Amino acid sequence: MTTGAVVVAAGSGSRLGADRPKAFVQLAGVTLLEHAVARLRDGGVRAIVAVVPDALVGQTQALLGDAAQVVAGGAERQDSVAAGLAALPADVDVVLVHDAARCLAPAALVARVASAVTADSPAVVPGLPVVDTVKEVDASGLVVGTVDRAPLRRVQTPQGFERALLERAHAAAGDSAATDDAALVERLGVRVRLVEGDPLALKVTTAEDLALAEWLLTRLSP
Repeated sequence: MTTGAVVVAAGSGSRLGADRPKAFVQLAGVTLLEHAVARLRDGGVRAIVAVVPDALVGQTQALLGDAAQVVAGGAERQDSVAAGLAALPADVDVVLVHDAARCLAPAALVARVASAVTADSPAVVPGLPVVDTVKEVDASGLVVGTVDRAPLRRVQTPQGFERALLERAHAAAGDSAATDDAALVERLGVRVRLVEGDPLALKVTTAEDLALAEWLLTRLSP
């Protein structure tokens, strides 16, 4: 099967405190988006579409060159994924949806997710166990119970899907929002398979996350 990827890079980055969209913040002199695209390519993905704010399409295409096609995103994350999905070449039948904010997701994780997508497992997400104790609280902030963390996972990207399934999930979603594409697939009654995630696939959301990613990058460098 031919694998392609949609990289969502249209977020504002307000929680990061940046003066530009988060994907264009630099990590060791290279944008988060460039890091993400490079690791997808290292994982064997060649058909990549990066979805960015409309005003940055030309600038981003110049930045990425032949590494990825660049298209404009929509008002919501779902709109952006749908735009990227529509732009992928017709021969792509497995789609990885990846957040540029998870810029250090390693090539091995990319390959692991892509190879796990099969006819029997058409939707695959990577995840890590929850290690903290989790409490359920009421509206007033009082603890009402302790959640069993054994079956819980912190889900990451890239997430992998059979293209036809992902297209069907987006068509069925309409204006109903979801925090990730796997949730849209779940609504169709399709079971999602979880594979082992990777600590390097952390999401850069705050300035502290960016500092941690920079430290991790120095540890990865030879």
